[in-house]
Amino acid sequence: MASSSDTRTRGFVPPQNEDERFLMRRVEELCRTAMQRGIPRATGFLSDREQALAQAALNREGCDFARFQGGWPDAERKVLCIEPPDSWPEEPVAVLHFTAPQQGGSAVPGHRDYLGAILGLGLDRACLGDILPDPADARSVYAFVLEDKADFIASNLTEAGRSPVHVERCDAVPEEVLRGPERQTQDATVPSLRADTVLAAMMRTSRSIAAQAIQSGRVEVNHVPLRTAHEDVFEGDIFTVRGVGRYRLVAIGGKSRKDRIFITFYQY
Repeated sequence: MASSSDTRTRGFVPPQNEDERFLMRRVEELCRTAMQRGIPRATGFLSDREQALAQAALNREGCDFARFQGGWPDAERKVLCIEPPDSWPEEPVAVLHFTAPQQGGSAVPGHRDYLGAILGLGLDRACLGDILPDPADARSVYAFVLEDKADFIASNLTEAGRSPVHVERCDAVPEEVLRGPERQTQDATVPSLRADTVLAAMMRTSRSIAAQAIQSGRVEVNHVPLRTAHEDVFEGDIFTVRGVGRYRLVAIGGKSRKDRIFITFYQY
């Protein structure tokens, strides 16, 4: 695939609603508290959109002693850790190992089952990070959770979906689990980088159907609702189409002889 020398990435998108403005104010307050009292502060797990908002709040406060920690290098959901110099930070993330027993004919719990089971304990989504299945054993799943909630989850979660599960802390996640399934990238060409055009190529559908999905409010880009079909898209954008799935625009290349733009993407 041809490469492009002027590929752009999406800039910061300001807060779009009161919830996002509240998050930025909260991060700013945590920064001030950490600086004034010299003690570490942390959030719960943040989505990639929330991480971008948190980073903007850190920049506004001039806070340069913070890090994002998700428990493993490629984590999607991460905790913001604000750690002033000479403070004594604690690791905010713990790992739990879930095992479903071998049962003839019963369905093995999946990601949604474990997510529902944990939230069903009365916990907030911010208490839970990434959930990683074991590619070698469908009955085995690892989850990153807030350290101060790990024992509670391990003691109280006894089933997921309709299956009993065993929960225990673990010190490390096997390397093969962290590698995860290999993403199968796909290539396509598009006449422009309009949202409806790129989305149609990724969904393998018509531009009119992609535009209809956008206009009906079913499409988000990087967790922000996509408002119009003619918006530009950028390398690294993540499209979430309600009822269909998620796609990542991995790369934007050069142009073909017919003046079409090469793109590379994968579906989650």
